[in-house]
Amino acid sequence: MSISTKTGDDGTSGLLFNRRAPKNDIHFEAVGTVDELNAALGLVRAAAGPGRLHDQILRIQNELVLLMGELVLLEDDRSRYEQARGKSIAAEATDRLTALVHEAESRISLEDWVMPGNTPVGAALDFARTICRRAERRILALKEHQRGLNPELVCFFNRLSDLCFVWARDQEQNPPASAS
Repeated sequence: MSISTKTGDDGTSGLLFNRRAPKNDIHFEAVGTVDELNAALGLVRAAAGPGRLHDQILRIQNELVLLMGELVLLEDDRSRYEQARGKSIAAEATDRLTALVHEAESRISLEDWVMPGNTPVGAALDFARTICRRAERRILALKEHQRGLNPELVCFFNRLSDLCFVWARDQEQNPPASAS
């Protein structure tokens, strides 16, 4: 099967369960921004190289793929989604991010104004953070139209942007030995 199906030539794209909506629909604004975040985190992971940061980011990227399914779902299909897939982001994922934030905070100082760009990995994390904040805003906009949206999504993105911020400071203040 080709990726070029031509089904989007009419300006629509696919939601879950064979539903279609305009490409500028609020669902696609949210999921597209999360996809952009996933790509930015991929840049961070590639720049960081093997190690703990790489592994943590890969785990987050896999969670982003999971939650994108929730974002391309119409309210009427929620129960069908839960029966078919049964997976969504839960508070445990946000709690894990919170623990990572606290861990990184113990290694950094936040005395001065932050200017992104002191290290390649730190700059990439700051870039991902700004996309994450936009994703959070897009999800909040979707939540206004779709009241049944998983409330944990907002918490997850809020915490993830915090994590990108503190990881960027950690990369700048405590660069890995191979980066010095």
